[in-house]
Amino acid sequence: MTEPPTRIVRAAADLLSRGGPEAVSTRAVSAGARVQVPAIYRQFGDMQELLHAAAREVLAGYIRQKAKHAPTDDPVAEVRRGWDTHVAFGLANPAAYVLIYGTAAAGGSEHRDGYAMLEALVGRIAEAGRLKVSVAHAAQLIHAGACGVTLSLISTPEGERDPKLSPLMRETVLASITTTPAPEPKKERVSARA
Repeated sequence: MTEPPTRIVRAAADLLSRGGPEAVSTRAVSAGARVQVPAIYRQFGDMQELLHAAAREVLAGYIRQKAKHAPTDDPVAEVRRGWDTHVAFGLANPAAYVLIYGTAAAGGSEHRDGYAMLEALVGRIAEAGRLKVSVAHAAQLIHAGACGVTLSLISTPEGERDPKLSPLMRETVLASITTTPAPEPKKERVSARA
């Protein structure tokens, strides 16, 4: 059987994903985790800490899914895919996303793991000779751009969201940090005459 703190976090994460922070009540969490209410406070101190733990659990599931993607020969295309996946995750999990990326108190090892994956991917772009800036600077720009776009889209009513905003920001960031690939060398035609 799962330990009570893990059950509590998972129950709170499920409630957060389905109904937002308002759904994460002590009564709902205790019922979902099959624990008494005092156990929640013993483990987490207050509901705000539990909300942050629940948001980190939602993020951890997303990071585990991202880690399963096999690398390709085109790390820039992988950044595009990762950006789009990141934005989609935020829009699908707005409450958890805002708790993770919209407050200074969030963070956690899950956030660091995701950022380390981004830095490794940007390192591959550098190894391919396609990076205009340092790996650290490029990773910061990608992270800031993707998070900013996602928070902006979350704060905009769904019917008013500009579907071009994220792709335009993504391509602007990529253009500022990467070079275009060198063209393939042309094959010389060998004359049939000898």
